[in-house]
Amino acid sequence: MVNEQTLQGHWNEIKGKLREKWGQLSGDDFDRFSGDVDKLVGLIQRKTGAARSSIEDYLEEISEEGASAVSRAASRVRKGVQHAAAAVQETSEDAMDYVREGYDDAQEMVRQRPSESVMVCFGVGLVAGLLVGLLVRKN
Repeated sequence: MVNEQTLQGHWNEIKGKLREKWGQLSGDDFDRFSGDVDKLVGLIQRKTGAARSSIEDYLEEISEEGASAVSRAASRVRKGVQHAAAAVQETSEDAMDYVREGYDDAQEMVRQRPSESVMVCFGVGLVAGLLVGLLVRKN
């Protein structure tokens, strides 16, 4: 037997399927449902004359369909997240390779031209010091 939690979790979908099967059910009928499965089955039984067991079987069937649709959607989301994680991992590895290459190039240049490298660092430090000094003096 379908439980209230399952019914309420997929209520909009179930309500639409109940209307398809038993067109004589109205929106007011569903408003009286208020979560009680027995009350819903009794209401459908009174309105349609259908057997209680067939109503319960149909509710079980459409509840399972809704649950499997949620399961399929969750599976698709999981696959999408895994794909995104793999793409982030790959991009991160590419960035790290690029940084390593730049570091290796800079290290090689310092080895080949040590005096020029020291002069460049001195110049960059001097300019940075002047900029910081100007900014501090303004405030």
